[in-house]
Amino acid sequence: MWIENLQARHLADLRLPEVGRALTALSTIYVERRAGLARGAALDSRGKRAAFALFYGPLHFFTVSAIVHALGIARLSVDHLLDLGCGTGAAGAAWARALARPPQMHGVDRHPWAAQEATWTYRALELKGHARVGDATDVRLPRGRTGVLAAYLVNEVPPDRRDRLRISLLEAASRGACVLVVEPIAKTVTPWWPAWQAAFGAAGGRADEWRFPADLPEPVARLGHAAGLDYRELTARTLFMTSESP
Repeated sequence: MWIENLQARHLADLRLPEVGRALTALSTIYVERRAGLARGAALDSRGKRAAFALFYGPLHFFTVSAIVHALGIARLSVDHLLDLGCGTGAAGAAWARALARPPQMHGVDRHPWAAQEATWTYRALELKGHARVGDATDVRLPRGRTGVLAAYLVNEVPPDRRDRLRISLLEAASRGACVLVVEPIAKTVTPWWPAWQAAFGAAGGRADEWRFPADLPEPVARLGHAAGLDYRELTARTLFMTSESP
């Protein structure tokens, strides 16, 4: 039902070919023109925002859902879930929906549209909570029975703030939080990964690479096909740390 509601929300006054062209432009920014991310180029038009919500949102949802189950995180109990750089809220919602007792959601994103969209996503997926506008690297991270998610965020954080974020995440994990970092598997867009992997490993965390069969809903697959993006696998790499055994 969530996918159908997404379609109704974003295709009310846009045609599928328009969103397909916007998705092509959006994927080019992520792969070839990453300098534009700092200027907000990924969400600078209605078409790109619709493409992000209709394609990358579900893609992130199904990828993170598979990761959460594979890591055993679905067996852990958290009272609150902090989604840093939440985007449309799909990745955080995937973690929350995998739990027997869904946590209170707290999303943070620097883009007002993303924060608004994430709040809508939580409601559409029957989760309590909201997202707000803010810089993920300035958020005071919690302690205790809290999940902290940084999905597809760290790669877009300026280098001068990236180390500070890594330290904050590890400190949160040492205080009892369950921390999960998710990024694309392509090494060319994550040159900082080895340092982060070493730091998490030294602190008792783990690093993984994932490949899951892609069984995307037909509307999502159709949009990807229109943009020349035919996903047969869902791939990601993760860093995970918690003081509780999954």
